[in-house]
Amino acid sequence: MRADDDLKALMVRYQQGDPAAAAALVQCLSPALHRFFLVQSTSRRYADDLLQETWLRLHQSRQTWRPGEPVRPWLYAIARHIRIDHFRRMSRVETREQQVEPLPESAPPTPPDRSLDLTALLATLPDSQREVVAMLKIAGMSLEEVARATSCSIGAVKQKSHRAYETLRERLTALGFGERDAR
Repeated sequence: MRADDDLKALMVRYQQGDPAAAAALVQCLSPALHRFFLVQSTSRRYADDLLQETWLRLHQSRQTWRPGEPVRPWLYAIARHIRIDHFRRMSRVETREQQVEPLPESAPPTPPDRSLDLTALLATLPDSQREVVAMLKIAGMSLEEVARATSCSIGAVKQKSHRAYETLRERLTALGFGERDAR
């Protein structure tokens, strides 16, 4: 991950029309942004679509970034709004869809195992907590950057992350992962 000053310099060049700067931004920021969407969505296809939509929207609104401001909070604010728009659109579609054929009977439940599906575990968190954890731990953003991207105070970000960590700890313990297993 590039330092914030490097990202700012790339963004200035991108605003001036430098295609190499645009490519460098995409290459540098896409992996973390894609992981952010993977944690937030139910499928890789949606995460891919959301990533592409983010870069399209960023390209259209690149002149709104103010030189000297951090790049990642601005980018994640755009990504966050795209994710929200996507889920609103999907919920409208799902409410209007009608089941044509009955679903086949479901398979019998499989016995629980001790493997850990991080995506499924994070999916049990409320959206706001999952979003904060994804930005802090997956994207590697600071508290200040997450606060800017989510339009929350730093205290609210700390509270959401603390509650998320407590919930995750409880769920891991319930799954049989103790302190010894977490290390």
